[in-house]
Amino acid sequence: MTDSHAPEGLGGRCGWCGTDPLYVAYHDTEWGVPERDPRVLWEKLVLDGFQAGLAWITVLRKREGIRDAFDGFDPEIVARYDEDFSAWLWSFVGGEPIQTPYADYRQAPTQTEQSVAMAKALKKRGFNFCGPVIVYAFMQAVGMVNDHQTTCFRHAQ
Repeated sequence: MTDSHAPEGLGGRCGWCGTDPLYVAYHDTEWGVPERDPRVLWEKLVLDGFQAGLAWITVLRKREGIRDAFDGFDPEIVARYDEDFSAWLWSFVGGEPIQTPYADYRQAPTQTEQSVAMAKALKKRGFNFCGPVIVYAFMQAVGMVNDHQTTCFRHAQ
């Protein structure tokens, strides 16, 4: 299922994307793109925590205000870790994106053994808002898991 059209010649988009320009831009430039910048990873982890009980489009629309409230997502909390935040997060997927074969976005799981393990590890570090479902959404968003539909132009990128 594709609800919106991709750029000419690139096929469709994931069905969840819809046609809202903010969602389309997020899908096309951010969602599922492997991210290793610790500041961006921290930002997306916090934003996914805000998503609990909200539609993601609401979080995207409030993103700039949330960024301001969190001083640009300066990850001072990460400074107390004894290893690189990005490397630590990516270690839960073996350092590389997990490729999935879903033709329909509704086939993707809501959590995996990797998201359960990451959620438990985050909770040990004080992230009380991060359950395995929120963590899996984070993993999708930062490209640790490629859950773009196989019909989506982003799947093979």
